[in-house]
Amino acid sequence: MIKHFKNIAKYLKQELRFYQGVLKDARTPRIAKALLEFALAYALMPFDLIPDWIPVLGHLDDLILVPALIMIALKLIPDKVKQDCRDKIRSEKTGA
Repeated sequence: MIKHFKNIAKYLKQELRFYQGVLKDARTPRIAKALLEFALAYALMPFDLIPDWIPVLGHLDDLILVPALIMIALKLIPDKVKQDCRDKIRSEKTGA
């Protein structure tokens, strides 16, 4: 089970590096940057738009809003930009 959590942590770290790369790339549209920044900030905020103590709705905003914003932002980013960022991460990982 510990190995499973390590793999998840490794994946999340890689995805965060990907998002950083996409945000830094000048070819990324401004609206995609804004959506991605908002999604990441919202995920890290200590408060929510809908408080967690409200049954069901309190957790749905975290489970639906953040992934939806990330998916929309990624659809707006050109494939070449995404591929370049993934390639850069892979090359850093292999030390090339």
